[in-house]
Amino acid sequence: MKKKLLSAILCTAMVSTLFVGCGGGNDSADTSADAETTEKTEESADAGSGSHKCGFVVGSFEHVFYQTIRDGIESKAKELGMEAIVTDAELDPNIATNKVQDLTAQGCEAIALSCNDAAGVKPAIENADAEGVAMFTFDCSTDSEAINCFVGTDNYKGGQLGGQELLKYSEDGDTVGIICYPTASSCLDRQNGALDVLKDEDRTVVYDNDYQGDANKAQEIMENMLTANPDMAAVFCVGDPAATGALAAIKAAGSDCKIIGFDGNPEAKEAISDTEGNGKWWVSEIAQNPTLIGETIVEQMQKYLDEGKVDAAEIPIDPYVIDASNVADEM
Repeated sequence: MKKKLLSAILCTAMVSTLFVGCGGGNDSADTSADAETTEKTEESADAGSGSHKCGFVVGSFEHVFYQTIRDGIESKAKELGMEAIVTDAELDPNIATNKVQDLTAQGCEAIALSCNDAAGVKPAIENADAEGVAMFTFDCSTDSEAINCFVGTDNYKGGQLGGQELLKYSEDGDTVGIICYPTASSCLDRQNGALDVLKDEDRTVVYDNDYQGDANKAQEIMENMLTANPDMAAVFCVGDPAATGALAAIKAAGSDCKIIGFDGNPEAKEAISDTEGNGKWWVSEIAQNPTLIGETIVEQMQKYLDEGKVDAAEIPIDPYVIDASNVADEM
């Protein structure tokens, strides 16, 4: 599903539940707890007999963003008395399909997944729905009537913020770049939001690429961008792993190109706050709230199983900008 989500008033009410934070890429947490998380392929928060049994498939446990979504899912499931089985797809639609099948076989009443490859997982969603499983999506979705509710960042709006940041850190006549991930609907929305902001501006935009959620691939893309455009003023990265890869390439090239990231992961905040170090390049960030995404999808699944309805078919969570002026408040 590729949609330009608008802000929903009901999201404001949900924000009060808890605030901590497709994107993603091959980034790992530095703490021992997060390192342990990346080794896990499946986790369960079992609230006991009589509860609803639900399955969740996040993009990848290697991503800090998806680790935080998992934490939000497990916390809210425990609070509501839901038995939650949380696993990951390693950003592979075939693995995601297998996980949906496994969760269906385990007797899950409802399943929610992040559709990092929208076309690749659509058949699995519709097959599970045909077997009587209530289907939901979060972070990234796909175009299917089988989906009862999608919860995720308003990625088009986030892309617009990214485009505005590109304008802020460049001048008329400059070349700017976007490191893209078009197979993920969320990242495609970010790309399109930025392009719509830039389309009538005096900028040359380089964006024909796909970093595939891999920081190393993003580094190669950034190296190629700088080879062809050594004076590139700024680059918008549709996920923080892309920004991490871009930072390595920019520093190696001795470039002054500025980086605008997307996710709001800890490494982004640390970089931005280091104004004498990496903050000279990584200057701003479009932040998401992955904890709230995880909590909200659990709430909607519980409501559907209890009442046969959800608050809305699409529940967007507003993104916001982090830069040197407010990063201290985010750490």
